[in-house]
Amino acid sequence: MAWIVLVVSGLLETAWAISLDRSVGFSRPLPSLVFAVTLVLSMLGLAYALREIPVGTGYVIWVGIGAVGTALVGMLALGESTSLPRILCLLLVVAGVVGLKVFH
Repeated sequence: MAWIVLVVSGLLETAWAISLDRSVGFSRPLPSLVFAVTLVLSMLGLAYALREIPVGTGYVIWVGIGAVGTALVGMLALGESTSLPRILCLLLVVAGVVGLKVFH
């Protein structure tokens, strides 16, 4: 269960990062509210998962999921660069996250 919660928390990290961008410095109420809610839920999930998963492994996986997810949303929905080097670097992050899970 801790691993499922960790993955969901990583996805919520993507949600709060995108919401933070869309809040335009907290000047827009709805994205600001989404940011606050997803941030709290993401942190609570991470805290729950770290009760069973070592902090180094859990934190890196949480950050990796959030970083890759945020980059993918940026590329697919927000018009950010989809260059081959950028995609290859994201694949390296994914490989690291998968490796940490496999060798946990």
